[in-house]
Amino acid sequence: MKKIFIVFLFLSALVSCEDITDLNDNPKKAKEAPAATLFANAQKNLSDIITDSNVNLNVFRLISQQWTQTTYTNESRYDLSTRNIPQEFWHQLYRDVLKDLDEATKSVNAIDPLFIDEGVRKNQLALIEFVDIYTWLIVVNTYGDVPYKGKSIGEALDINVITPKYEDAAAIYDDLIVRLDDALNAIDETSEAFGTSDIFYKSDMVSWTKFGNSLKLKIGMLLADSNPGKAKDLVEEASSNVIDSVVYSAIIKYKETTPNTNPYYVDQVLSSRKDFVGANTLINTMTSLSDPRLSFYFSTVDTVIFDAYENGAPAEGAHRLDTVTVYVGGKYGSKNAYDNYSKPSDKVRAPDFQAVLFDYAEVEFYLAEAKERGMTVDGTAEEHYNKAITISMGYWGVSEADIATYLLRPDVAYATAAGNFKEKIGRQFWIALYNRGYDAWTEFRRLNFPNLVAPETALSGIPVRYTYPVSEQNLNQGNYEAASAKIGGDVVETKLFWDIN
Repeated sequence: MKKIFIVFLFLSALVSCEDITDLNDNPKKAKEAPAATLFANAQKNLSDIITDSNVNLNVFRLISQQWTQTTYTNESRYDLSTRNIPQEFWHQLYRDVLKDLDEATKSVNAIDPLFIDEGVRKNQLALIEFVDIYTWLIVVNTYGDVPYKGKSIGEALDINVITPKYEDAAAIYDDLIVRLDDALNAIDETSEAFGTSDIFYKSDMVSWTKFGNSLKLKIGMLLADSNPGKAKDLVEEASSNVIDSVVYSAIIKYKETTPNTNPYYVDQVLSSRKDFVGANTLINTMTSLSDPRLSFYFSTVDTVIFDAYENGAPAEGAHRLDTVTVYVGGKYGSKNAYDNYSKPSDKVRAPDFQAVLFDYAEVEFYLAEAKERGMTVDGTAEEHYNKAITISMGYWGVSEADIATYLLRPDVAYATAAGNFKEKIGRQFWIALYNRGYDAWTEFRRLNFPNLVAPETALSGIPVRYTYPVSEQNLNQGNYEAASAKIGGDVVETKLFWDIN
């Protein structure tokens, strides 16, 4: 019995030493994702993040005072920490966009030359670069100095560097410009790229060239106050081949069925939430201008008219005169009864409503401003200003007659509208960027118009940046503290390097 037991132990030991790690591999799943899949996934994730209305992630429509809240008002009062919004935004951009693009680059570079045309490889790498640069701009313009991975600087996205240092935001801009020029120069407009896996332009390289130059134009205008010489060079280099038709706008076309519906539809309509109404800041501005986009931006509400008022409310014993249908914005930063105020329109709430990442109207506003700043671009400031408004209104469905009437208003016409060029362009740019909260926030910071006012109950000044994530404070403490000290303090009022006016 004893001998049998010893033999059993010996056989058991032999079995236990057998290498069974191959059982960890699932033969039905790919070990590596193709570059085309990673690229498309990054595009979709980027669009979703920027389009989302979930208050745990994207509150830019609130900060830019396009919308305000009903029951929960924390975010309209600039409480960004309770839900840890800066951390969620940071994590999703780094993890779901930038890392996918980084892996896509590695995948393209790893393809044997026997299996890919070099023109196609160059185009694929250029497209990845364009989306990567666009995303890094969002990261830098949200936080300031950040961990970065670029052409000549940066330690981010490397699994072997768990505490990457923060790079100077202006230095990141310099690196992005070099990368952008390299990508533009690499494009072969006669070759293919990712085919239909490219959900922006279906690999139409002419469109991508215009996108890249428009991105260069955007960077130039962001630098217009802090580095006017460099801004002038960038704008003049780019302006002759930018987005010059709505067909070249960078747009994500969502579907009517899940899982590819517009994120707002998922957040608010499917879940039957009643979180947001139009902010009085935007609706009052548009009402004062008789802006015909109001009916495309918001719904109306029925309001009762009385014959006597006292302190803004119907007086005791007042008689009801009529019921009128009007646009009413909720008081920004306060609680607002959902049924009493204008809501985002059915157009915006539709499951297949588009997401715009860069459009023709945006380019025309930049060109109008560039002309005012003495940069050499074709046309006049007034021509570009009028074209920008016309394109925006046409996109939303405003008739040509209503557009013409609007442009003739003394408070809209470029020659007679109030203020300097920053105020004129800034006001109309902000209106045109409706439902693009992040870009509206960026242009408000850059131009300082419109004159947004923080609510009385605000927890801070109007945020001009996000604070760094708590995860960085805990896991990358030394670099976090150095970066915070360098930029002047990790608070929402600290201005970015280009925000000097």
